Amino acid sequence: MAAETTDLDDLRVRAERWLADDPDPDDRVELRTVLDGLPGTAADLADRFAGPLTFGTAGLRGPLRAGPNGMNLAVVTQAAAGLVGWLAAQGGEGPLVIGYDARRGSRAFAERTAQVATGAGRPALLLPRPLPTPVLAFAVRQLGAVAGVMVTASHNPPQDNGYKVYLGAQLGGELGAGAQIVPPADAGIEAAIRAVGPLAAVPLGPAGQVLGDDMVTAYVEQAAAVVDPAGPRDLKVAYTPLHGVGGVVLTAAFARAGFGVPGVVPEQAEPDPAFPTVSFPNPEEPGAVDLLVALADRTGADLAVANDPDADRCAVAVRDAGSWRMLRGDEVGALLADHLMRRGVTGLYATTIVSSALLRAMAAARGLPYDETLTGFKWIVRAGGGREPLVYGYEEALGYCVAPGHVRDKDGITAALTVAELAAGLKAEGRTLLDRLDELAAEFGVHHTEQLSVRVEDLRVIADSMARIRAATPTTLLGQPVTEASDLLPDADVVILRTGAARVVIRPSGTEPKLKAYLEVVEPVTGGDVPAARQRARAAVTELRNEIAAALGL
Repeated sequence: MAAETTDLDDLRVRAERWLADDPDPDDRVELRTVLDGLPGTAADLADRFAGPLTFGTAGLRGPLRAGPNGMNLAVVTQAAAGLVGWLAAQGGEGPLVIGYDARRGSRAFAERTAQVATGAGRPALLLPRPLPTPVLAFAVRQLGAVAGVMVTASHNPPQDNGYKVYLGAQLGGELGAGAQIVPPADAGIEAAIRAVGPLAAVPLGPAGQVLGDDMVTAYVEQAAAVVDPAGPRDLKVAYTPLHGVGGVVLTAAFARAGFGVPGVVPEQAEPDPAFPTVSFPNPEEPGAVDLLVALADRTGADLAVANDPDADRCAVAVRDAGSWRMLRGDEVGALLADHLMRRGVTGLYATTIVSSALLRAMAAARGLPYDETLTGFKWIVRAGGGREPLVYGYEEALGYCVAPGHVRDKDGITAALTVAELAAGLKAEGRTLLDRLDELAAEFGVHHTEQLSVRVEDLRVIADSMARIRAATPTTLLGQPVTEASDLLPDADVVILRTGAARVVIRPSGTEPKLKAYLEVVEPVTGGDVPAARQRARAAVTELRNEIAAALGL
């Protein structure tokens, strides 16, 4: 009892110290309410002070709440001061460009970042309104900025927000110009954040210069130029921005490229930080695109497209035997790569260790360079170390980069345009995206991928499962011997298992409380019977899923 009292007293002292330095009056009231509720609120207070949000290669991401273990004005002020100090220490010159989405707190966090930058003597440029993440990544390159900040939690739940950092060419180099940070920059920025003193001593200047719409116009024009201006345009598209910020920019890009303006799901057309029509604002989640599919069916659309809320991801659904089917990220990834290859785009094609092996097979057969990286576009855009120019990269989590010279990150808007270009070209020939997938299967075999994804409340479940698979690694899968068992620690918390016809990659999610196992089975097509091969592959992946779930103790 004495030890518990001491711990609570220590927690109270830390909270009072934080509260005295918190610049946000609403957060001070929130934290004071928690303090006044002690001891009944001890668990809540302990969680808020369990540790600071750690600044990693994905920046900051966490729940909106007062205290160091949440996204709030105090944490953002400290992060901005650390970032601006680190940029100065590296000798970085030029403005900091800042974008933000429509989540709760995003604009205030963006403006505070600008105030910290100008207070330190660095110009700050704010995008004119809530806009997609790809527009911020584009602006970093377009403006020659030293760095960029995007305030977004992407497809996380409504109660979250986040803070991502991009570097310009001066500090990011040629491969990292306009790309998200990688080590050691993340550790350097984290150390600088931890070294920030009292927030009251952080000088604040004006909230920067608000850019005009010409930056958005430049993005739209260059996005539209990604597709062939002479290609077919007869295509009816249904679309949802999923309560996010992609709608206006995507529809403008489609119009600029000569396509008909997509029909937009009315209930999800306007930005809404509550995301009221979905459980999770992620097009991969069950039910998230139900309204989109209903609109596509009702309007006789040829194609259904969804962006996630910050529009850096793109989901695609197609008609399949009278109903609609969401294509897996690996299917869209292969379709886009094949399309670019057929257009004669030469250079490096890249994906990640958790994505399908189909891209490797396609590149090898067509004599094109290929590379494979750790998960995340911060690695994909640096694939190959610059030995060959990157022309295409994708990851199975609905992220595609079809024009690295335009945006050096995943871009759900240019991806949607390129899918539409492909679908319109096939439609003009009386064919569909599914027909093209069958052609690829006939040539390279059915590469069937699925994901075993488990969302947890207690992160110890993930740690326990990873420890279990390492301690008792399967020696067979689907009755075949495991020919490779790789553990990527300490570089990455990833376990890879391979047999002659199957592959499993197991890792914790980097952005959500999820454990993920990426499953792939390659099934040859015999006698030209693609449907039979698909059926065998689906059955094999279902069996593989059960084996891996058991091995993980799930």
